[in-house]
Amino acid sequence: MTPRRLHLSRAVALSSGLILPAIASGQATPDWPQGPIRFIVPFPAGSGTDVNARLIGERLAQAVGVPVVVDNRPGADGIIAAEAAARARPDGQTVFVTSNSTHASNPALKRKLSYDPIKDFAPVTLIGTSPLLVLVHPSLPIRTTQELIAHAKAHPGKLSFSSGSASSRVGGEMFKSMAGIDMVNVSYKGNPQALADLVAGQVQVMFCDAGTALPQVQGHRVRALAATSLKRSGALPDLPTVAESGLPGYEMVAWTAVFLPAGTPPVILNKLNARLVEILRSPEYRQRNSPTTDLAPGTPQELGQFVASEIDKWKRVVTQARLEIE
Repeated sequence: MTPRRLHLSRAVALSSGLILPAIASGQATPDWPQGPIRFIVPFPAGSGTDVNARLIGERLAQAVGVPVVVDNRPGADGIIAAEAAARARPDGQTVFVTSNSTHASNPALKRKLSYDPIKDFAPVTLIGTSPLLVLVHPSLPIRTTQELIAHAKAHPGKLSFSSGSASSRVGGEMFKSMAGIDMVNVSYKGNPQALADLVAGQVQVMFCDAGTALPQVQGHRVRALAATSLKRSGALPDLPTVAESGLPGYEMVAWTAVFLPAGTPPVILNKLNARLVEILRSPEYRQRNSPTTDLAPGTPQELGQFVASEIDKWKRVVTQARLEIE
């Protein structure tokens, strides 16, 4: 490429929001990639899934020598993004970086989906898992899970909880069901917006993914009562779990993973898997990764089995929470 063409290519990439390779040591293979790679993300910028996509995209661009663009398509519980990813050409140039919302929650919450989470996608690798945090606005005189339950019982229907993902919504609904309380859900396109309204005092409670919530907790703009995992988070060892705070058996863990459109040639899928696993296991990525995320990269087969088990689990959770299937 001539210096003039290289300069133009960089200018176009920067104006389009591309993640450019910082070093050009990695050369693109003849069959993959054959140009810029697009990461479709079903949530807005600033969400936990988006942050993962950008960190991975930056390092993938360095590794394969082509730009990676993050294409945020929030809304409709991730269905808009999932449809776009499922319909993309199976050539490895479009990658779906998503969460349990599209590949476990929606199959449990929706009677009909315009995509099939199993048949329409080829699993690549799990990125990791993360608990949610039970948050309240600091103006509430509540510092424990038991106090939240007592307050809700004393003021039925007066508390509102925001949600910007299926995990956030179902986490709150399951809490309501198990605690025997009444709270009103307010839905948003993504957790960053839902959290912003909690900070502003527009809602009083939220079940938010820990990576998105942690800066607001550390800044004392919201108060964390508990984590939704069965075990305490290594990043927040002093924060109790909901299960140990009076609701035994309560668990809600979010996860993120990478998929390709079904029909992608195995050689491309395996190359992408190898690159991503290398990135996720690198000390540099682990250092920049959210401390609340337990990284768990693996094989495509392992992710496929995990998704199937998660769909079954979410169907049980939705039944337990007595949620109406849409």
